[in-house]
Amino acid sequence: MESIIDSANATAVERMTEARPVLTGLGKALDLIPGMHENLLLHAGPPIAWEQASGPLRGALIGALLFERRARDEGEAERLIVSGKIQLAPCHHHSAVGPMAGVISPSMAVYVVENKTHGNRAFSNLNEGYGKVLRYGAYSRDVQNKLHWMHEAMAPVLGAAIRACAGVDIRALLAEALHMGDEGHNRNKAGSLLFTRQLAPYIARFAPDPLTAGAVIEELGENALSVLNPVMAACKAMADAGHGVENSTIVTTMARNGTEFGIRVSGLGERWFTSPCPQPVGLYFPGFSAEDGNPDIGDSTITETAGLGAFAMAAAPAIVTFVSGTPQDALNATLEMYEITAAEHSAFTIPQLDFRGTPVGIDLRAVVETGITPRVNTGIAHREAGVGQIGAGLVRPPLALFNEALVTFAENYGF
Repeated sequence: MESIIDSANATAVERMTEARPVLTGLGKALDLIPGMHENLLLHAGPPIAWEQASGPLRGALIGALLFERRARDEGEAERLIVSGKIQLAPCHHHSAVGPMAGVISPSMAVYVVENKTHGNRAFSNLNEGYGKVLRYGAYSRDVQNKLHWMHEAMAPVLGAAIRACAGVDIRALLAEALHMGDEGHNRNKAGSLLFTRQLAPYIARFAPDPLTAGAVIEELGENALSVLNPVMAACKAMADAGHGVENSTIVTTMARNGTEFGIRVSGLGERWFTSPCPQPVGLYFPGFSAEDGNPDIGDSTITETAGLGAFAMAAAPAIVTFVSGTPQDALNATLEMYEITAAEHSAFTIPQLDFRGTPVGIDLRAVVETGITPRVNTGIAHREAGVGQIGAGLVRPPLALFNEALVTFAENYGF
């Protein structure tokens, strides 16, 4: 029994680590994402209805309808969703991922990441930066104005630059960024600068005028999270490559919608295992406290699923100034994750650990046996719609998720 599972897990993790995700394009969600249609909004985490949606998710859904000009105000947007004319679905059901609320609407620009090894593709939207932004549930006029600039002025130039440079090898970019102090989730300062450096000459070439070129380069360079979304799509492409392996107990999805935390397992198909989202523990922006925070939210846990984020914190000790803790805590986080993973990543290595590969391939059995749940780096959204980001911190999914999944696995396979 154990040898069968071990062999299946080795196959799943090998597929994840051999995947080579390359950013090849950027275009309209309606034209690119499988199954996308004009009355569909995608969101982070497992499936959820409007009635159970958290404040930040509701705010992002409202903001998306305002962006699409399907509603004139908050009330009209809410009525449109409640009427059933607008459908909601997880990004993960459409080969996509979105940070925090994760909302992707039909007209939004999305990155296209292709796994050159196995042929699958994944998608993610544009990153607006920190604070009062759509993905944290804000939808005011200034938020809308920036979204329209990003999609009408920035996206065409960025798409042309990506095509002209023959794609951006995200796996190679991440490998270098880890050696420069990033962990690929909450700290992407080096990765975003590498991303900007590669695209800047092409942006200058294809922008309609110098003013636009400067504005696009400035937006990418000053937003320390600009590369996060293509990184998330890359991690989705890597994790999906390891999904669907019979007899495998490797976790290939972790995601939160602000109400529930959900996981999916390689050998258990498309079934979600869910539990109420925990509250992140971390540092809050001035004027806010834990009482203001919403339970955890977002698809960005796909980075931890692929061996980055909190699993690679040893490479990014400076992240503790943003999510709380000490440099030793960052080191300990990575060391602990080796106890619940099946392998070490061949492409992602950590200088602080003598270039040891990051822990990758969360094994249900190890989580249940040790009682150690995955660590996650995360942002913190205000619990009320319209406010936005109020901090950042750390969180762990409930152990009950992994217990339930392992019991189901044993029942399905007769182990």
